[in-house]
Amino acid sequence: MKISLMLASAYGMRGDVRSTLNLAGALAERHDVEVISIRRHREKPFFPVASNVTMRSVVDARPGVRHLLPRGQMRTEVALWRLLRSLKSDVLVTTRPALGVQAARHAPRELLKIAREWSRPVVPGPVKRFYPRLDAVVTATETAEEEWAKLLEGAAPVHTVPDALPSGPWPRSRMDNRIVAAGGRWVAVKAYDRLIRAFATVADKRPDWRLRLYGGGPEEHRLRGLVRELDLHNHVYFMGTTPDLAGEFAKASIVANSSRTGDLGMTVLEAMGCGVPVVACEGARGPAEFVATGYNGVLVPEVEGDPELFAAALLALIDDERRRRSLAAGALETAVRHSADEVGRQWDKLIAGLR
Repeated sequence: MKISLMLASAYGMRGDVRSTLNLAGALAERHDVEVISIRRHREKPFFPVASNVTMRSVVDARPGVRHLLPRGQMRTEVALWRLLRSLKSDVLVTTRPALGVQAARHAPRELLKIAREWSRPVVPGPVKRFYPRLDAVVTATETAEEEWAKLLEGAAPVHTVPDALPSGPWPRSRMDNRIVAAGGRWVAVKAYDRLIRAFATVADKRPDWRLRLYGGGPEEHRLRGLVRELDLHNHVYFMGTTPDLAGEFAKASIVANSSRTGDLGMTVLEAMGCGVPVVACEGARGPAEFVATGYNGVLVPEVEGDPELFAAALLALIDDERRRRSLAAGALETAVRHSADEVGRQWDKLIAGLR
């Protein structure tokens, strides 16, 4: 069976890209799998791609590449329309509402069409109009499933299949480094400023601990300024981007996720795959789906603008090594349910049922 997975860009550093490429590798063990990137802006994807997965792009935006059509939205829409009309796959999985709408409108009728969604669409009108033409919508969490079922009002079936971690073996933390790690895009909604302010309290009480921040984004200048303002240059380190975030998390004893909302939770799952407990905010949609206080991490009550509760949660784990190791065991048990093999089997069962 040939399965096509469609991303806006398979070359970026996003949680949905990471999750989709992991899924592609899992499915490619049994199927002919390709990843279609609407836009290609660099030579190689940021995240690793399994050798048995085929890559192709709709629009190649790399410098020096010539095109028959002028640059812009028209070129992309025409190229996508042509690809969808001529697609010779058995299954197409889209990963954004805009792509799901185009698949519903233009992909061949006999093609099994599935929309993989993580959050509700910003503009629901086209989704409500065209998604009934799809065979299914698949979400990563039960909360998202409830939201999509309510939005579509029974017009299309909605299922839940969790995100996939990379194929193992995963790197394992020894839990003996005095390091708190965090990773992802440095954007306002991730609230790294709150984490840095919380770590100021940690550094004051436990100066031998360090915070490592992995990633990049528009907030970097402001966050670096905050570190200077709080005199944390010996305690908070900006580590840059890495395609092997799990390998870096394995060097930590705690992973922090300070996101306010809208987080996919991939960094949380990757941390758990390394056997590292997670401290996250109760109100953050993604982390709250996976973190269970007392089992694999700690959920901190959401108090806008107050970093002290987050600091207290970090300090409680820092001061209790036995508890950290107990939570680490629960994190590993959670991660097993998100292994690529397990998630791949769930997708196989779903596709077989839809066909």
